[in-house]
Amino acid sequence: MLRFTTAGESHGSALISILEGMPAGLPLEAADINVELARRQQGYGRGRRMQIERDAVEFVSGVRAGETIGAPIAMLIRNQDWANWQEIMDPAPRPEDSVDSRKQARARAVTRVRPGHADLTGLLKYDRDDARDILERASARETTARVAAGAICKRFLGEFGVRVASHLVHLGGVDARRPLLLPDDINAVADASRVRTLDPDAEREMIARIDAAKEAGNTLGGICEVVVSGLPVGLGSHVSWDRKLDGRLGAAMLSIPAVKGVEIGLGFEAARRTGADVHDEIAPAPARARAGNVRRATNNAGGLEGGMTSGELLVVRVAMKPISTLMRPLGTVDVATGESAVAVAERSDVTAVPAMGVIAEAMAAFVLAQAWLEKFGGDSLGEVRRNVDGYVSHISTRFGG
Repeated sequence: MLRFTTAGESHGSALISILEGMPAGLPLEAADINVELARRQQGYGRGRRMQIERDAVEFVSGVRAGETIGAPIAMLIRNQDWANWQEIMDPAPRPEDSVDSRKQARARAVTRVRPGHADLTGLLKYDRDDARDILERASARETTARVAAGAICKRFLGEFGVRVASHLVHLGGVDARRPLLLPDDINAVADASRVRTLDPDAEREMIARIDAAKEAGNTLGGICEVVVSGLPVGLGSHVSWDRKLDGRLGAAMLSIPAVKGVEIGLGFEAARRTGADVHDEIAPAPARARAGNVRRATNNAGGLEGGMTSGELLVVRVAMKPISTLMRPLGTVDVATGESAVAVAERSDVTAVPAMGVIAEAMAAFVLAQAWLEKFGGDSLGEVRRNVDGYVSHISTRFGG
């Protein structure tokens, strides 16, 4: 069972990512992960934190001589900003008889909770007085560790010709035109854009919107599209609710901070059309072994039918709300006094939608790698490869193959 977990706070000493269940024999270097961490830090509209951090992983376990060994892969990502927060985030207790120490322990306490953030609900749930105990873990900084785990999953899927990419299709009220024919290397084109879009005209307008929002002390949301190519038919299952791949992808995407919506294929638009305008007609295609020697004339289903991959492109759109830290804060309650107040304003991004696309890639890669290993099994990369080859060989004989 492939699984991962993360630990760490936004301004703590480090983030930790542990991925368990990756087969042995996968070629892996820190550079394979660091390139994805660097992509996550890019994007017009990011805040000053990204100028401080230079995210890079240190392998603690699970990798030897440039290959996975089948053991849990533990990775450490140090926070450079820890030097500025060590006294505030220090886990050691303070002497009760020291007035100065008590004052220091309360430095940068957050009692003016932010609307739209985990501050208030978490503070009440965990019975805390300082929302910093909540926001440090609820911060999107945690997704750095997710991207590290997802990078290994992308590396694994890449061994089988599966590519996971993303591009931005909407930001701050501006829609990007989606090319009729997507680039062969979507990420190469998207990463060359300051907002990771494939539409240069939309890029200019998006940047103008970001500049205007920054001037107004406001924030912007948007939508990215994740596209996965090379998947065979049959990942996931129709037999139980928790094995349906669309449900698992939806849960993974909605777990990303500030994400409020997920669509697969046509998504909500499918509800507005007739069945004849929605369902993808099927035709013979003898050269498409991974799809069972068939092809859909369209891909309105987004590569998923009945909770399983169809062999077509997997297309998932992910909607992110505007960030909840505003430089011109909204009204709230000060939990220390119970009185009306304005919310706390700490440094933040104007928008993180371009980075969210990279995070969504990581979450998609994890879910798909997990489903891949459920389908094919194997404790080593070679064993997995043999199982995949046997399956593809079998389905390639269907329907005139």
